[in-house]
Amino acid sequence: MKAIVQRVAQASVTVGGEQISSIGRGLCVLLGISLEDTQRELEHMVRKILNLRVFEDESGKHWSKSVMDKQYEVLCVSQFTLQCILKGNKPDYHMAMPTEQAESFYNNFLEQLRKAYKPELIKDGKFGAYMQVHIQNDGPVTIELESPAATVDPKQLTKLEKQQQRKEKTRTKVPSESSRERNAPRSKDDPSASSGAEGDVSSEREP
Repeated sequence: MKAIVQRVAQASVTVGGEQISSIGRGLCVLLGISLEDTQRELEHMVRKILNLRVFEDESGKHWSKSVMDKQYEVLCVSQFTLQCILKGNKPDYHMAMPTEQAESFYNNFLEQLRKAYKPELIKDGKFGAYMQVHIQNDGPVTIELESPAATVDPKQLTKLEKQQQRKEKTRTKVPSESSRERNAPRSKDDPSASSGAEGDVSSEREP
């Protein structure tokens, strides 16, 4: 699970030209859920977000207070693109949790935030909608959070990942043309054969 946490002066979400959610000073959280995430990762992220010290205390000392300490608001927005893996220049999202499963997981995340804090101070966008997110970053302060890596069950590997693994195994098992040429025995009559004193031509590498 990944989250981009921004300290904001204000933030809001608009869908179809209508503002559906807004907060004043607090945190705007963009959350990306992976297909490997479990309740363990969810609880870890809730704790980190609510206890992240990005606000000043009463004396003006920076990095001293959390959003809960200051009783500020939190605006959460589901952001599957945080799970992007680039294939060249093309984004690939196969590591993001599938939509139906992710919606339930995201709602559980919001519920846990509300239980750990104050329900009325937790706001969110609209899952799966095309949103305009207006963020007035305060500082700017932007923190990237990531839950501890989960142990991957081989059964959960995607078809794409399995194909990649097969390709890697093939590369290690099948010798390249150049290695076959190097290992091929040379005839005594072969004028290109090296005597050894002049240096083995097969060991030369192109720059």
